[in-house]
Amino acid sequence: MPAILFGSISTLVDTSELQREAFNEAFSQHGLDWHWDRDDYLAMLESNGGAQRIAEHAASTGETVDADAVHATKSEVFRTKLRESGATPRPGVRETIKAAHGRGVTVGLVTTTSRDNVDAVLDALGPDVTRTDFALLIDRAIVSAPKPDPAAYTHAIAALGETADSVVAIEDNVGGVASATAAGVRVVAFPNANTAGHDFSRATERVESLDDGALLAGVTR
Repeated sequence: MPAILFGSISTLVDTSELQREAFNEAFSQHGLDWHWDRDDYLAMLESNGGAQRIAEHAASTGETVDADAVHATKSEVFRTKLRESGATPRPGVRETIKAAHGRGVTVGLVTTTSRDNVDAVLDALGPDVTRTDFALLIDRAIVSAPKPDPAAYTHAIAALGETADSVVAIEDNVGGVASATAAGVRVVAFPNANTAGHDFSRATERVESLDDGALLAGVTR
């Protein structure tokens, strides 16, 4: 059975600006005189990992910061904001999942964020998109190496009993594209509002909304 693998929570719902707001609120809670404006944040999104971004920013300012603690606060703030604001699936997501189920195509979510973040997104998206829509959920607790390492995808392929050429990944950032391509998986780039200007040339194709017909043709050909 072939598979479509959504590669991040932001391929399901565009959370990028909410994430940036959560970073800034976490900085305030930790007494840091930092504020990431949108231009700052766009530049940082070319790398994966929020705690890493915090640590790198601290190093650039010469400050000593517990990056993991700040990131944990940011994640809590993000989940609260998400649940309070609600969420709507990105264009074509709900239709693609429904069409895949109708064609016998497995749908998975392959991310290296925390399970708490995954749960918050799926809670916010219900009933449009729910946990039962995904035959496979990979998160940070399951694979130790974050993207752009290919570990998340190689684990998913093995867990599904598939080969890389029977899978299509949907990714919204260049680190995710690098992870999937390193695992030999075809990638549809589906940029979010804050990654639209990034270089997705390594992806098989780039789309602004998901076309379930084209995706399913690609995964079953």
